[in-house]
Amino acid sequence: MYLEEIKTILTDVLSLGENGRHLHADSALLGALPELDSMAVISLIAALEEHFDIAIDDDDISASTFATLGSLAAFVADKRAP
Repeated sequence: MYLEEIKTILTDVLSLGENGRHLHADSALLGALPELDSMAVISLIAALEEHFDIAIDDDDISASTFATLGSLAAFVADKRAP
C-alpha cells in the first residue's frame, strides 16, 4: 500500500540513486544495504514520521521491521491504521 512512497523515502534518505529504483517488496534492507547503518535508521524513522504523520516509539522498532521493504511498508500501514 505504501511501498512506492517508502521506496522513494528510503532512496532519498540513503542516497541510493538508481539502485533505489530496483528495490521491491522482498528486497532485504537491514544488513543488505551498507548505507542503512544505525544513524541512517534514525534518519529514516524521522522521515517516515514526518511524511506519514505517525509517531514511532523505540518499542516499535525491531530488526524485523527493517528486514525488507515489504516489512517496513507493512509496519507503516499498521501505524497508519485507525
